[in-house]
Amino acid sequence: MWLLLLGVAAALIFLYRWNRQKQTLENLTNKYVLITGCDSGFGNLAAKQLDARGLKVLAACLTEKGAEELKKETSSRLKTVIVDVSDSESVSKAAEWASQIVGNAGLWGLVNNAGIGLPVGPNAWMKKEHFVKVIDINLLGTVDVTLKLLPLIRKAKGRIVNVASIMGRISLLGGGYCLSKYGVEAFSDSLRRELSCFGIKVSIIEPGGFNTSIINANACKKSIEQLWDNLPAETKESYGEQYLHETLQKIEELIKANSPKLYRVTNCMEHALTACHPWTRYSPGWDAKLFYLPLSYLPTFLADYVASRLAPSPPKGAA
Repeated sequence: MWLLLLGVAAALIFLYRWNRQKQTLENLTNKYVLITGCDSGFGNLAAKQLDARGLKVLAACLTEKGAEELKKETSSRLKTVIVDVSDSESVSKAAEWASQIVGNAGLWGLVNNAGIGLPVGPNAWMKKEHFVKVIDINLLGTVDVTLKLLPLIRKAKGRIVNVASIMGRISLLGGGYCLSKYGVEAFSDSLRRELSCFGIKVSIIEPGGFNTSIINANACKKSIEQLWDNLPAETKESYGEQYLHETLQKIEELIKANSPKLYRVTNCMEHALTACHPWTRYSPGWDAKLFYLPLSYLPTFLADYVASRLAPSPPKGAA
């Protein structure tokens, strides 16, 4: 009897959540959305997808080439602007440009998607500037873009969608990438609580592994080899060539397992912008849902053990 009641309750909860998440906003064609990092990957696909839904997309690209190619593949509604999110002056100019376009309507949606992944590798092989480069784009770029566009978003009582990573929940990679994504998570959480009184909703996208230009096998291999080549002889001696080879192999295996289905991420972006009840967090990708997210909830000693089984063999100089 109790099992039957539990089953009925679970079914009702499922139906309620399913119906709730399917409810979408009206008058989408009157809403402006600005997306960063539209040259390729998630941002590029999201710009096309939202343009096809009839939204007025403002696509921020890093290069003229990326902007021109995107305009060729979308409607006349979509407008592009060149932005380097690590350059505060560039961001200010883009914010002024967006303000002139949206006018009193304000900015309904902001998708902070621009980011880089490299260099990646053992922390001990890096210098401060390696971390600063990634954090400046992935985290501080997100902060700068958000703060400069916030008056426009507040005017529309709109949405902010920040692309973090499942590596912002469990840190398995050295370098600035995981640090920056943990920072995006923290910034988004504080922002969501702070802005709720203005009717602004903040969502976080935490993708698992997907095939984008942010991290590809050749670029990762080159990055790690460059780090190795610049190490002092003493550090190379401590780690040994075998550790380098295993690191390269592990990274290659990880990237090979990445999904080519980028729409799983852009569908989350679309839902966060167009649903009546957007989620606080989205974790697209089966690896994120079934492995990395559960791993992040384990006691630290268990998570450390699992991570150690995935890592290269201990360096020969380890005690």
